[in-house]
Amino acid sequence: MDHHRITELRKRVEPYERTHFALSVRQMTNTLLPLFTLWALSYVSLHFSYALTIPLVIATAAFLVRTFILQHDCGHASFFRSRRANDILGSLLGVLTFVPYQQWKVTHAIHHATSGNLDRRGIGDLWLMTVEEYVRASPWKRLSYRLYRHPLIMFGLGPTYTFLLEYRWNRRKATPTERWHTNMTNIALLGFYALLVWLVGWQAVLLVQVPIFLISSTLGVWLFYVQHQFERSYFEGNEHWDFIDAAVEGSSYYKLPRVLQWLTGNIGFHHIHHLSPKIPNYLLEKAHEGVPALQTVTTLTLGTSLRSLRYRLWDEQRFMFVGFDVAKYRLHAKKAIPQND
Repeated sequence: MDHHRITELRKRVEPYERTHFALSVRQMTNTLLPLFTLWALSYVSLHFSYALTIPLVIATAAFLVRTFILQHDCGHASFFRSRRANDILGSLLGVLTFVPYQQWKVTHAIHHATSGNLDRRGIGDLWLMTVEEYVRASPWKRLSYRLYRHPLIMFGLGPTYTFLLEYRWNRRKATPTERWHTNMTNIALLGFYALLVWLVGWQAVLLVQVPIFLISSTLGVWLFYVQHQFERSYFEGNEHWDFIDAAVEGSSYYKLPRVLQWLTGNIGFHHIHHLSPKIPNYLLEKAHEGVPALQTVTTLTLGTSLRSLRYRLWDEQRFMFVGFDVAKYRLHAKKAIPQND
């Protein structure tokens, strides 16, 4: 991308890099109040019929996803002007979302700084192999990768492992502050659910919390997955990698129905968010509409986004995502070539 376009894009999005206290408070109100109301009604409904509980826990899970977007903005210091206010709210919301705020804040910042960089994979992203890496890998590693990328693992066991288990442990290189916050989040979670079990019983907690957890965590992983895993995404080696290109070309615009856009906190405008994480979620749509150059990015809908389930490997030769069939063809071709003694 040429220097002029970089300067122009940065200049055009700057007016939206402003937090508005009133809008942030309003968003907290229209997110957390319905969340806790629906949560409470889910437990009350158990006294009548579980058929009433099901739609309530689905709605609660949806609002929990929206709650995570607030936590997400706090991590980027884009929800309040005060960094301390962002950190306090983000830490509290982390108990609701099962995501330790400081740990996620650090790894997500790394994701933004390295997204699309093939030489800096491994922190804050999904496991990705190129076709050539897959072809050269051992049979065990190929099997491990195929299992990891299988939809039942990626969107079934994966979210449970990530949110329930992986986030309970500190990273190897975690700072003392990060370690303290992770440990305190775990203690708060233990205390909160112990209190909940004492109040309503373990059976009620399982009937309500398990579906809420499974639905919200799966939706969270899907949103993260689909907004970078589309056919003509962007991945380059460090030498040719560019932050603006990675943001604009490597992140999609997930055009969702209005109600889903609202429930997901406008995170579908992912290209805008990666270009400027300082833009609060409630201004992402305005930034998209105000900068015509950002309206030409890859646009996904609910229907077209399902195609991403077929994309498993990055093809460096064709600069696109492909399925395992391409790797299988190249693997057979490699075996067919006689090896020199």
